[in-house]
Amino acid sequence: MAKTLEMQFQNQSGKVAKISIENPIEPVDPVALSAAMDTIVTQNVFTSPGGDLVSKHGARIIERNVTDITLA
Repeated sequence: MAKTLEMQFQNQSGKVAKISIENPIEPVDPVALSAAMDTIVTQNVFTSPGGDLVSKHGARIIERNVTDITLA
C-alpha cells in the first residue's frame, strides 16, 4: 500500500495548492508538520500558479492500493 502525505495551502488567488510527499515517516507528528508548513509559508519556499502560498489549509495521509491483474 502506497502512502502519500498531502500538505494543503491557500495561495494568493484563494485556491488550494498541494504539496505531496511519498512514503512519509509514520506516525506523522502534527506539531512538527504544522511547524514545517508554517516555515514553508513564512519563508516563501514554494509558489503556485495562483501565486505565493499564504496560509495552511490542511494536511492528510492518502493511502492507495494497487493490485495487478493477470490477463488470460
